[in-house]
Amino acid sequence: MNDGSTTNPDFRCGYIAIVGRPNVGKSTLMNVLIGAKVSITSRKAQTTRHRITGIQTSEDAQFIYVDTPGFQTRHANALNKTLNKTVSNTLTAADVVLFIVEAGVFGAADQQVMDLLPKNVPAILVINKADRMKDKAQLMPFAQKVAALHPFAAVVPVSAKMRFQVDSLEKEIRNWLPRNEPIFGPDDITDRSEKFLAAEIVREKVFRNSGDELPYTSTVLVEKFEQEGNLRRVFAAILVERDSHKAMIIGAKGARLKEISTAARLDMEKLFGGPVYLEIWVKVKSGWADNEAGLRAYGYE
Repeated sequence: MNDGSTTNPDFRCGYIAIVGRPNVGKSTLMNVLIGAKVSITSRKAQTTRHRITGIQTSEDAQFIYVDTPGFQTRHANALNKTLNKTVSNTLTAADVVLFIVEAGVFGAADQQVMDLLPKNVPAILVINKADRMKDKAQLMPFAQKVAALHPFAAVVPVSAKMRFQVDSLEKEIRNWLPRNEPIFGPDDITDRSEKFLAAEIVREKVFRNSGDELPYTSTVLVEKFEQEGNLRRVFAAILVERDSHKAMIIGAKGARLKEISTAARLDMEKLFGGPVYLEIWVKVKSGWADNEAGLRAYGYE
């Protein structure tokens, strides 16, 4: 937490909730806004499972972004009920909401998230992946159509991946933040521990390397996290529901697990700024995603 205050009377600081259906680019956008990778991404829906806070501090503002799980409508298990509760709780505590939709796409799942937007919190409609829209002339009518469905404070088309209009979005967010002293230190980028971030990085690599074959009911538990000087030692277990899923992650002669480990270790070294010794194994734990007590034990709020 920050003990230093600012002398700027116009300094702004507040919480910004990033919401939308799964796979609209919420985590990618947050990582771009804060300039570091603290929220994991993959093309697989439902990658983000926790409320992740990313912090970006400039001379005149501190932006505290809260990336949320994509609101779930397809599976009604305990995991998804917990994720949806996280989305609803985050919205009520935010100073500003970024409602993310994909350019040219607005369906029932988007509408369900829009229905959750609180009336008393300024919401900015962010149209992501604007660069992918083949007919650029359709962007404005699409924006107007969606904007008519809710009293949005502003509408900003962006491409998080290409960094298109991200600076404009940041300026717009600042306009709606309350005048406040900074809550975190100027160099803080997240309120999450390195142990938590290590587990998330491994989970991202599991999703990225196993494609659509692996059901989303797999998670990662860091069983031991040690630091000696600049070296981190990370011992992580990948939990899956069935033996067949375990074989899928390990791959032929352990090749896939090796790929996951190498990619995760390189990402950790980049984020933590030092060498990492990483050991990963796979455990079968059936029914973990539909057990509320178990979910709490694995860090799901």
